[in-house]
Amino acid sequence: MILLGTIVNTIAIIIGALIGSLIPQIRDQIKTTVMQAIGLSVVVLGIMMVFKTDHFLLVIFSLVIGSIIGEWMQLEERLNKWGQWLETKVGNKGKGNISTAFVTSTLVYCIGAMAILGALDSGLRNNHDVLYTKAMLDGFTAIIFTSTLGIGVIFSSIPVFLYQGAIAISATIIVKFVNQQILDVMINEITAVGGVLIIAIAFNLLEIKKMRVANMLPALFFAAAAVPLVQWMQNIWNQVVAPYFS
Repeated sequence: MILLGTIVNTIAIIIGALIGSLIPQIRDQIKTTVMQAIGLSVVVLGIMMVFKTDHFLLVIFSLVIGSIIGEWMQLEERLNKWGQWLETKVGNKGKGNISTAFVTSTLVYCIGAMAILGALDSGLRNNHDVLYTKAMLDGFTAIIFTSTLGIGVIFSSIPVFLYQGAIAISATIIVKFVNQQILDVMINEITAVGGVLIIAIAFNLLEIKKMRVANMLPALFFAAAAVPLVQWMQNIWNQVVAPYFS
C-alpha cells in the first residue's frame, strides 16, 4: 500500500496533538524557552540539509524563482486565511492561536528531507521505514507544539497527508521517466532547498525575522524540475567543452 507510511504519519500527528492538548497550561516563560530550543534545533537541521547540495547556484536560483511564483500565488496568505477560518470555527476568536499553530506546524512537517525522501521511498519501493520514523518524530513534536502553540497543530495533518501522498503517488510515475542518478541528484537539491526554508522557519520560531516561508515553497518543485537540465548541461560541458581545455 503506497500511502501506508503517509497514513501512519498523519495519525501520529493527530494523536500527538490530542495528547498535547491534554497537558495543563504551561507558563509563558516555559513556552518561550521550549520554542527557542525547538527553533535552535531546527536551525541545525536546516544547515545539515543545505550541505547536501552539489549545485549551490541551483539552490539560489530555485529560491528566487520559487519565491516569485509563491508571492504571485499568495500561498502565505492562503494558508493564513485557512488557519483564520479554522480559528473562527473551533478556536478563540481574536487570539489567532489556531492560525499560527496550523501554519507553523504545517511548514515544519512538510518542509524537510524526511517528508520528501520518505514519500519517495514509499512510492518507489513501497518501503515506509523513513515515514514510520518521521511519524514518531512528528508525534512527539506535535505534543510540544500543541502544548505551546495550541490545538491548531492537529489540522496540519491534512496538508501533510495531501503533500506526502501526492509525492508518493507521483514517484510511481516519475520513476518511469527518470533514471536513478538524476533522481538522487533531485533528492539532494530538494533537500538543500528545504534546508534553507527550514532555517527560515526557525527564524520565525525564534522571532528573529518574520519570513513568508510558505511563499518560498515552489522553490522545492523548481529545484526538482531544473535538475535534469543542469545534468544535461553538465554532461555537455564534460563531453564537448572540457576536452578542448585539457
